[in-house]
Amino acid sequence: MINSRLSVAIHILSLLATQPQQRLTSEFIAGSVQTNPVVVRRISGLLRKEGLISTHAGISGAILTKEPRYITLLDIYNAVFSEDNLFSIHDNPNPDCPVGKEIQQTLNHSFARAENAMKNELAAQTLEDTMEHLFA
Repeated sequence: MINSRLSVAIHILSLLATQPQQRLTSEFIAGSVQTNPVVVRRISGLLRKEGLISTHAGISGAILTKEPRYITLLDIYNAVFSEDNLFSIHDNPNPDCPVGKEIQQTLNHSFARAENAMKNELAAQTLEDTMEHLFA
């Protein structure tokens, strides 16, 4: 199972987008997500590094740097996942086994196709699209 980092990041950005004139604190956001403010700060740091939000030393809170229609879910995914591949394959299968000697190459191909399909879907959706579903 993929962890909840992506959904929490989308939650954070959606909340910031609903109040564009206000800097929202990690404590406020954590109350909406129902998690610890440290989790919000960690994910917010990844979003800031990718240029999706802005924070300033000495000023509490964060704001979006782009309008929601210009932020794709793939942008958010790329911000919170630094790993090259979504799927990993177990190391060192037995090369003397007919399955073991071929499993990595076989799974690499299947997993790459699945990951590309997921990324294409995320690229086709914006934060604004997500928010329209939230408030429909």
